[in-house]
Amino acid sequence: MKVRRQSSRLVKPCYEGNPPPTTGHIRLSVFDTVTFNTHIAVVYVFKPPMTPNAVVEQGLRTVLAEYREWAGRLSRDDEGHRVIFLNDEGVRFIEATVDCTLEEVMPFKLSSTLLSLHPSLNGVEELVQVQLTRFTCGSLVLGFTAQHLVADGQSTSNFLIAWGRAARGLKMDPLPLHDRAIFTPRDPPVFEFEHRGVEFMTTRLNDKLQLPIFEPLLEGGKDENVIVHKAHFTREFLSNLKVKATSAHDKPYSTFESLLAHLWRTITKARGLNDYEMTEVRISVNGRSRLIPHVSNEYFGNLVLWAFPRAGVRELLREPLHHAAKLIHDSVTKVNDSYFKSFIDFASSKEEETKDLVPTANMSKSVLCPNIEVDSWLRFPFYELDFGGGSPFLFMPSYFPVEGMLFLLPSFMGDGSIDAIVPLFKHNLDSFKKSCYSLD
Repeated sequence: MKVRRQSSRLVKPCYEGNPPPTTGHIRLSVFDTVTFNTHIAVVYVFKPPMTPNAVVEQGLRTVLAEYREWAGRLSRDDEGHRVIFLNDEGVRFIEATVDCTLEEVMPFKLSSTLLSLHPSLNGVEELVQVQLTRFTCGSLVLGFTAQHLVADGQSTSNFLIAWGRAARGLKMDPLPLHDRAIFTPRDPPVFEFEHRGVEFMTTRLNDKLQLPIFEPLLEGGKDENVIVHKAHFTREFLSNLKVKATSAHDKPYSTFESLLAHLWRTITKARGLNDYEMTEVRISVNGRSRLIPHVSNEYFGNLVLWAFPRAGVRELLREPLHHAAKLIHDSVTKVNDSYFKSFIDFASSKEEETKDLVPTANMSKSVLCPNIEVDSWLRFPFYELDFGGGSPFLFMPSYFPVEGMLFLLPSFMGDGSIDAIVPLFKHNLDSFKKSCYSLD
């Protein structure tokens, strides 16, 4: 598949009436600055008939008038705080073509080939990048990249749906909530939980962990040792897994908790780790429904912290599945209103103990073993994006060859099944495949 890029330009907001000033800025919140400082790339596949590029572009101009942050630039204010300058510089918009039909290249393999379907993630000044790739059959692939410091998955999916509505000439409803100053620390602050070594680490430790291996892979390089595998779990398998994960004395665990427990154990077994090693999972926890009072789902920005269930390898593999599910459930439950408010107080503090700290959310690692990280996109309405030709046929993350970095997303079949994107070392993959569909 040879992708030919035909044009590249900046697309700026289109306002009704007089445009707003372009000298303002928005300070990033404590949840923005603690998250991953990187672009995240996703790929949408639409079958014909599909809306013309010009209509998609005009919809983007329209939606950027409401979501001005995406058209701005990251910088620092006079006090040194990270901010988004609302200067309307615009987002990158690329048009490309492929000299074949979509059917000739489907299904897309989780390989470096996907990198040609979206703009490069390296050295990016724009906060959003878009690539529209047309196939000879009329199909369209939308490659979308967004800077994570600006917004989390919930906010980004809301933006994408609003973009589709704008392209169809519909009203953007509901509108986003843009106030990032709502997370005010208490006075006096209450550090009820430990945040050093959890969301933050010292700069000294961070320097030791810097392994600049991942960036070359994003530019099209290929690590032959890491294979990005997709495991498909049917609705029937997931139902049986939930039954097995729930002991006689527990309430049923969620599909997410049951599947993650299964994957944690299966990956740990496939890696062949020493019995006495420790393994943990980094799990994103959305704070919108956990903070009291609740924060609207339309809040635009980041509002995520993490849970870190942990176990010894021997404990994890010898105990039954429901033990791992309980570790996950209990860990996520603890990231509650009190925990979020403790984090706000700690991250907002100017005391000596909070200095010389950097986020543990670090994209420099290419290997997470013996740990894993999971991004669950199961509740995000990505399949509701519609530019006028209907919902996408397929949605997937781009090629992301970080060993142990999992993505969970609803299958394009729409039948309740789930696809798990699992990057593993090549020599561990056969073992994983042999046991990932076993309930024993």
